[in-house]
Amino acid sequence: MSATPSAPSIEHHRVPFGIGDRRPRLSWKTTAAPGWAQVGYELEVTRNGIPATRRVESAESVLVPWPGPDLVSRERATVRVRLTGEDGIQSEWSDPSTLETGLLEASDWVAKPVGGAWREEFESDDRRPALVRRAFALTGPVASARLYASAHGLYEVEINGRRVGDDAMSPGWTSYAQRLRYYSYDVTEHLVDGENAIGSWLGDGWYRGRLGWRGGWRNLFGSDLSLIAQLEVTYTDGRVETIATDKTWNAAFGPIVRTGNYDGEDYDARDEQAGWSSPGFDDSAWTPVAVRYRDPATLTAPDGPPVRCTQEVLPVAVIDTPSGGTVLDFGQNLVGRVRIRVSGEAGQTVTLRTAEVMQQGEIYTRPLREARSTDNYTLAGREVEEWEPRFTMHGFRFVDVAGWPGDVREAVARGAIVARVYHSDMERTGWFDSSDELVNRLHENVVWSMRGNFVDIPTDCPQRDERVGWTGDIQVFAPTASFLYDVSGFLGSWLKDVAVEQLPDGTVPWYVPAIPAHQMWTPVRPGAVWGDVAVLTPWVLYERYGDVAVLAEQYESAKGWVDLMDRLSGDDHLWNEGFQLGDWLDPAAPPQDPADATTDKYLVATAYFAWSARHLSLTAEVLGKADEAEHYGLLADKVRDAFAAEYLLPDGRLTSDAQTAYSLAITFDLIPDDARRAAAGRRLAELVEAAGNRIATGFAGTPLVSDALTMADAVDTAYDLLLERECPSWLYAVTQGATTIWERWDSQLPDGRVNPGTMTSFNHYALGAVADWMHRVVAGLAPAEPGYRTIAFRPQPGGGLTHASATHESPYGTVSIAWRFEGDELVVETQVPVGASAVLELEGHEPIALQHGSHVARVPAGVALAPR
Repeated sequence: MSATPSAPSIEHHRVPFGIGDRRPRLSWKTTAAPGWAQVGYELEVTRNGIPATRRVESAESVLVPWPGPDLVSRERATVRVRLTGEDGIQSEWSDPSTLETGLLEASDWVAKPVGGAWREEFESDDRRPALVRRAFALTGPVASARLYASAHGLYEVEINGRRVGDDAMSPGWTSYAQRLRYYSYDVTEHLVDGENAIGSWLGDGWYRGRLGWRGGWRNLFGSDLSLIAQLEVTYTDGRVETIATDKTWNAAFGPIVRTGNYDGEDYDARDEQAGWSSPGFDDSAWTPVAVRYRDPATLTAPDGPPVRCTQEVLPVAVIDTPSGGTVLDFGQNLVGRVRIRVSGEAGQTVTLRTAEVMQQGEIYTRPLREARSTDNYTLAGREVEEWEPRFTMHGFRFVDVAGWPGDVREAVARGAIVARVYHSDMERTGWFDSSDELVNRLHENVVWSMRGNFVDIPTDCPQRDERVGWTGDIQVFAPTASFLYDVSGFLGSWLKDVAVEQLPDGTVPWYVPAIPAHQMWTPVRPGAVWGDVAVLTPWVLYERYGDVAVLAEQYESAKGWVDLMDRLSGDDHLWNEGFQLGDWLDPAAPPQDPADATTDKYLVATAYFAWSARHLSLTAEVLGKADEAEHYGLLADKVRDAFAAEYLLPDGRLTSDAQTAYSLAITFDLIPDDARRAAAGRRLAELVEAAGNRIATGFAGTPLVSDALTMADAVDTAYDLLLERECPSWLYAVTQGATTIWERWDSQLPDGRVNPGTMTSFNHYALGAVADWMHRVVAGLAPAEPGYRTIAFRPQPGGGLTHASATHESPYGTVSIAWRFEGDELVVETQVPVGASAVLELEGHEPIALQHGSHVARVPAGVALAPR
C-alpha cells in the first residue's frame, strides 16, 4: 500500500518565516488507503545546500523532534519526509517545506529604537506620531534582503514607496519589559541597485497609548514612540550590508494627527508628504531622531500569526436617523476598521463614529464608556482618495457617517465604504451544523466573538475602554477556541506572558499583560477561575494539540498557582477567605455588582482549587515528575474531601442550592459517592426545570452546566437549556438579532433598551463556551487522547434535532462526524485521519472501534434517540 505525506509543518507556525525556534518540531498529515499504518519515517533536512537524512522507527507524526543540529540565526532550511508502512514499502518524498529563522541571539541586533526628538505632553491623548526615514545606497545586485522590525508603539514600514508586509497592529501586545515581539520580512523585491529609502509610520498602540478604564493610564510601558528596524542586505557577490535604525535617521510629523486604540484615528491628508519613503525625497526640513534604549535580549520572534485583515463586509442598509444623520448597518457585529474611497474639496472632513447597537434610531455609544471610537479623515482634494486608519481597531456593527461629500447611498452602492475585519490570522479548524437554524446562528455568533477578541491577545471585549486579556474569560473558553481555530501558537505566546506577569508568591493577575486599575483590581489579588488559567489552559493545549512542551514551558507557573492556593487554604484545605469574583455575572446579580452571585464564592474557589490541583498532578505525570504527581494528586484528594465535608449535605444537596454549585461539584468530580452524585444531578435538573430552562449561571457555571446535566443522565434537560428562548438564555440574544455573544445575558432588554450596567458589551466570548459542549455532545466529536490520537465519537441527539455535524482539522488531519435520522434509523457518518483511531459510542449499542477512513453506521433510533 502507498501513502502520501503532506509537506511538514514547523512547530505551530502557519508560515515558518522568521521563527525563533532552534530545534523546531515537525508534523505531517498522511493520505493512505484503509489499513495502512506508519511504522517509520525518514526526514531530509537541507541546510546550506547539503541534504542530510535521518530514519526513525516510529509511528509518530505530530511534533516529532528536530533531526539535526540546532538552527542558527538567519538560517534557511528545507524539510521533507517520507514514510514506511507496515509492509516495509516507503512512500515518495513529501513536498518540501522551507523554514527560516530570525535573529536568535541578542548580539545579532545592532538596531536602536529611534523616533521624534521633540517635546510632548506626556499625559495627552493628542500626541502627534512621527514618521521616520532614512535614504541609503546599494552598491550591487541584491541576492536577498530581510527586514527585522519592532517598535515602542506600533509600526508600518515602507521601502521605496511600497508597504512591507500585510500585518496590522504590529508588534502586538506582550509584556513589553520582558518580551517585545519582532517580525521578519523578505524585502528582496522592494530594493534596487543604487538609491533606496526606508521609512515607517508609528502609532501609540498599547505601548504608550491610553489603557484601562475610569480615565485609564498613559505611558505604561514607556513614553517614547520609536521604530526598531534592521535591514540586512546580501549581495550576489556574498557581501552583507546592514541598514539599521540609529542616529542617521530623520523624523517629522505625518498626516496622522492623533491615533489610539480606544479613540480612533484623525488623519489630515493635506499633511501628506508625497514620496517620503522613496529615494530622492527632500527631508532637509526633517529633524534628527532621538535614539532610545531597548535591551536586545528582550526581542522575541513570534509564536503565532500576526493580526491581518481576513474579510471585507459591505453595508446591508443605509439608515436615516431621527437627528438627520446617516448610519450604515453592516449586518454583523465585527472588529476592524472602515475603508473609504471619497472625492471632495480639500479641507472637508469625513467623520466615522462606530457603535455595536442602536437605540431610539441612533447609534448608542454609552456602552463604549470613554472610548471615543471615532475616525476623522480630512481630504486633500485629490480626484479620488482612499483611506483606512492604520493604528486603531473598533468593535462595531453600525457606523454613523457625517461630512460625506456627496450621496452616501451612492457611495455604498459602488462599494466605496467597506468594513474590514481584523484578527490574529489563525487557521480555521472547526465547524458545526445542525437542523436548528437558531442553534447554528448561536454557534456562528461564538465564532464571530472569538474572531473579534483574538486580536493579538485574548481580550474580554473589543469596543470599550478596556480590551485587556482577562484570564478567566480565556480559561473557560479555551476548549471552544481550540476547536474552532488553531490557537496553539497564539495562546502559547500569551501563556508565556502569564508566567512573566505572575507574582513571586504565585498570584496570577486578573488580566495579562498586567496594567493598573483605579479601583478593585489593583493591587493584584489571587482569584479562583481567573488564576486557574495557569494550570488549565496549558492542559487544554496539550489535550487538543498533543503538545507536551507547553506543559513543560508552563509547569513552574502552574505549580506556583496551586502552591499559592494550598498556602491560602491552610490545613483545612478550604479556600474560604479573601476577595473572589465567584460566579461572575450570574444573571441574578445586580447590574452594578456582578460578583453577588447565588453560589457561594468560596465554594467556587475551593472547587477550582481541587480541579487545578488534580490537573497539576496529571501534568506532572505527563512530564515524568512522579513524586510531584503523587504530591499534587494527594492534595487534590484532600481538597475534594474538604469540599464534600464543608459544602455537601447528606442528601446530596449542596449548601449553595444553585445551578453553578452543582455543575462544579459534578463536573469536577467532587462528590465522593454514587448515591449523592446521582442526587446532586437530579437536583441540578430540578433547578433548571424550575427556572423555566433559563440560565442561572455566570462565568464559573455556564461552561459546565450542560456537561453536568449530561453526566447526570439529564441530557434532555441540557437540550432544553440550550434551546430556551426567553431571557436569560443562549437563544434569547439570537432572537433579539445578536450576531455575537453578549457580556450579559440581557445586554439588550426585551423592550430593546440597552442594559443600564456600565459593563454591557455586545461582543464577549466567555458565555459562548457552551459551543464546546455542542461539538462534543450534540455533534459528538471529542479527543479521547491528546491531539485527537484517539477520537471519541459519542453523539447524544436530543432537543428535536434531526441532524447535526462537526468537522475538526486535527493534528492528524480531518476528523468529522455527521448524524441524521432516516425513518426509524440513526445514521452516523464519521471520518478518521491516518495516524488516529476512534471509538463510536451510540446509546444502547456496543462501542465500535474505527481505524482511519470513512465509516457509516446505521442503528435503530430507539425511544431515547428518536427526535421529539
